[in-house]
Amino acid sequence: MATAEHAQDVQHHTSTGLDNSKLAMWAFLGSECLFFGSLITTYLLYRSKAGSGPTPAEIYDIPFTSVSSFVLLMSSLTMVLALAAIQRGDHRGLRVWLLATAFLGMSFIGGQIYEFTTFYEEGLSLAQSPFGSSFFVLTGFHGAHVTVGILMLLMTTGLSLAGRIPQEESRKVELIGLYWHFVDIIWIIIFTVVYLIPTE
Repeated sequence: MATAEHAQDVQHHTSTGLDNSKLAMWAFLGSECLFFGSLITTYLLYRSKAGSGPTPAEIYDIPFTSVSSFVLLMSSLTMVLALAAIQRGDHRGLRVWLLATAFLGMSFIGGQIYEFTTFYEEGLSLAQSPFGSSFFVLTGFHGAHVTVGILMLLMTTGLSLAGRIPQEESRKVELIGLYWHFVDIIWIIIFTVVYLIPTE
């Protein structure tokens, strides 16, 4: 039985030396880079086309978004701590840091919902102008990715409570960490391009 359990823990490596699941995650994230690249390019093309609606300079609240961005970036630290906890066999620490990461992610989403609501009240909507469409699609899709990440974190916490993530399978947490760090890095790019680079 011990041999069978050990066989389940063996990682299946590809010719690159990477585990199959990790290689699949990197391939998925690579495709996501192309996806977000197209959305960011579209935004750059249309951000100056506000029509009769508000312009970026009129509605962006950079201090508020900066705080929200800082919260999301701090979640990368808690994700690292969660992985470190399971790698040393600290299951309670794993759950604490996973929930902390999920909470920070939910705080970011709450800030995004508030921002969307404020922008809508000020006259910016998805159908109002090319700028509005490109902005809401770009940031909305990123928010959807963060939401998926939060669900993954909560599911992983549940699996840990059920005793289904032993120390030997810390790779599962590592894969979720890769996804979470990806959405954080993408937000740094979006925040820089959308909020910090002024429109001409």
